[in-house]
Amino acid sequence: MKLFGRKIPLIYLNLAGFILGCLAGLALYQFGLSHSAMLDKIIAVISPFGNVLVNMLKMIVIPIIFFSLVCGAATMPAKSFGKMGLGVCGWYFFTSLYAAIFGTVVAIILNPTLQSAEKMASGMMKQVESMKVASADGGNALVNLLYSLFSNPFKALAEGNFLAVIVFAILFGLAARIVLDTTKDEKVKKALETMLEVCQGCQYAIFKMIEWIMAYFPVGIFALTACSFAAYGITLFQSYLQVAGCVILGVLLMIGVCYPLMIWALCRVNPYPVVWALREPILTAFVTRSSAATLPVSLRTVEEKFRVRKELSSFTLSLGATVNMDGVCIHLPVFAVLAANMFGFDLTVTQIFLLVLSVVFASVGAGGVPGGSIFLLFLVLDAINLTAPQTATIVALALGINPLLDMVETACNVAGDNIGTFVVGKKMNMLDGK
Repeated sequence: MKLFGRKIPLIYLNLAGFILGCLAGLALYQFGLSHSAMLDKIIAVISPFGNVLVNMLKMIVIPIIFFSLVCGAATMPAKSFGKMGLGVCGWYFFTSLYAAIFGTVVAIILNPTLQSAEKMASGMMKQVESMKVASADGGNALVNLLYSLFSNPFKALAEGNFLAVIVFAILFGLAARIVLDTTKDEKVKKALETMLEVCQGCQYAIFKMIEWIMAYFPVGIFALTACSFAAYGITLFQSYLQVAGCVILGVLLMIGVCYPLMIWALCRVNPYPVVWALREPILTAFVTRSSAATLPVSLRTVEEKFRVRKELSSFTLSLGATVNMDGVCIHLPVFAVLAANMFGFDLTVTQIFLLVLSVVFASVGAGGVPGGSIFLLFLVLDAINLTAPQTATIVALALGINPLLDMVETACNVAGDNIGTFVVGKKMNMLDGK
């Protein structure tokens, strides 16, 4: 959008939509104290503009996950998926799982909620469906989860079965890469190359659709924020402060404490010079909010500062920009715990386990896209059985603060990619001159 001949960055428009939505919602809240029937009518007019944004996000999330993972898995040459491949994937899986557990623990300890949680929850329950009672049989839940991982892929795509889509996309991309690298039949090779080019083209087209959807963000954010504040008033601000504090603290601890401990434990070197050497890609990721956009800076940094061989850095960093999202793993559980507090239910041990697992799988599909974590929030909220209206409420909260959280979580993602490259290179003697 241009104003006085100058283009206004989308992040400023989103912020403006959020602030205007807050002000409009607070004004409507005060108006509704004496005219509640009229307030309901006004919210009924405004809310569809926000619900359209929620529906657009739901529309795009499955294609993002599928094509991003197929393309990401297919970039791995079959010959590289040996010791180096297992080492890199092992690091990414371990740090993602660790970050998901760490983020969940931080969220549970800090316990983001509202002082008037009971009053707010009762107000919400007048407008949303009752919570589905989670199954008390943890064994059945785990069995059902395992079954859901391996489902008919077309049925999974149609039904929005995220985990099944993720598993199939990874296996499909790896299978295509292995056949491509091992076949001697030129016709088969050409067919696979064409198929992967089509998938890449679909990914580019989806990224363009994301740009269109993000252009609607200011309108959707305004509507969602206005409706939330009109219904619940000033008490929502405490939620924003606590959620932001949880995520930022978690990311700072991950970069400043957890990663250095991992470097020291695995490589027996002073970790802080390593982390300090990565300040340029970390700051670039913070500004651009994109792991993919930071990739050239990361490649140059690890090759110049750590002397990592190109065959390792191009593999680990390209893969990491697609599948390694430690910041997302810290970010998403905070909203799940917030939802549990806001809607007045306790997370069982089984639900926490499913939450952590869902966060790890969801983070694989973030795809290095700015704001990608907001698309994956649906998967995580589904893991704790939120209804559609409840999900819309949490997404409304997330959209308002997502630009800030996206900056810090992307910095964490990129730090994890670069540190993983250093650790694997050190352990496998792939650092020239080291």
